[in-house]
Amino acid sequence: MNFSHSVFLKHIAQTTGHPFLIDVERAEGLYLYSPDGKRYMDLISGVGVSNIGHRHPYVVNAIKEQLDKHLHVMVYGEFVQSSPNELAEKLTKLLPDNLNCCYFTNSGTEANEGALKLAKRYTGRTEIITCRRSYHGSTHGSLSVSGNEVKKYAFRPLLPEVRFIDFNSITDLDNITTKTACVIIETIQGDAGVRIPSAKYMQALRAKCNETGTLLIFDEIQTGIGRTGKLFAFEHFDVVPDILTSAKALGGGLPIGTFVSSYEIMQCLTHNPMLGHITTFGGNPVCCAAALATLNVIEDEGLLDNVDGKGLLFEQLLQHERIKEIRRKGLLFAFEFETSEEVAFIVQECLKNGVICFWFLSCPNSFRIAPPINISNDEIQEACKIIIDAINQLDNHH
Repeated sequence: MNFSHSVFLKHIAQTTGHPFLIDVERAEGLYLYSPDGKRYMDLISGVGVSNIGHRHPYVVNAIKEQLDKHLHVMVYGEFVQSSPNELAEKLTKLLPDNLNCCYFTNSGTEANEGALKLAKRYTGRTEIITCRRSYHGSTHGSLSVSGNEVKKYAFRPLLPEVRFIDFNSITDLDNITTKTACVIIETIQGDAGVRIPSAKYMQALRAKCNETGTLLIFDEIQTGIGRTGKLFAFEHFDVVPDILTSAKALGGGLPIGTFVSSYEIMQCLTHNPMLGHITTFGGNPVCCAAALATLNVIEDEGLLDNVDGKGLLFEQLLQHERIKEIRRKGLLFAFEFETSEEVAFIVQECLKNGVICFWFLSCPNSFRIAPPINISNDEIQEACKIIIDAINQLDNHH
């Protein structure tokens, strides 16, 4: 074992007993490079983060410009700074009229925590409804509303009054009542293996929330910022949430999250109690500059226009008898196999040959692909050849 690996394993807290252990020296566009010069195609965008590729020059430039002005100057919400101001103005212009007020956080789970608090505070209710097989983050509140019991049992007790319903089941919407503060739902379930709801279900969900005075929270932490071919996935379903959460790809590689709602709803966090939600580093000016640059790149380079076509190319090139099902929206994929062992083998085989794909925590018999949305057609063809070769190796493996 080399020195850097031993330091990593000894002094950095581990999340599993078998990390990938790729040494990364630098990253550019679709690629990661190790110190020995090996090149990896990052087909998972750092798990949903690098939607416009690694170190996009426009984003890097925006970061450098902000570095020359100032870094952190004050806790969230007190000082006026151009970087968060401009980001909020840009983001709310791109969103429906009712989503006009942003609260910036450091991560996706923090955005979801803030959204849950906001819903309880605004409605005065305490019941939360969420979906089985969902994933909303790892902190206590987000874990409470996530559907993977394997991840939860060791940390109970969690939030009370959380009720679970089946995703995409219209009859289950009857569980939403005038006691329900909010429904928190992934617009497309990511960790469950890319589960895409029907428009009919999403519209029925919106109608039920309207009828009961329940706030609807869409968690777009994985599906936002162009991943599905729209800036946010809810745009596919002709529904609008009361609260939207975003993170991962928003910062173009830097840590930032946000929950967005109406000015009217957001104001309830400012009194009874004052500082009802607070964060030291939320709205960090460097992260906000990177996020603004990311949104500008997507718009200026017309990146949303080609997402579906590129997704279709992947789908056409990755046809194989061993693949049981392909679930896709835009450039968010799950490829389902018979067993998790097959998936683990394919992921390792691809890694050996310079392609990074990954499985889903709650659906280990599927592997995920979610590459940068500016991946080229030539790069797609090269990557798919390596993946097909890995799948063909299964026969020798068995």
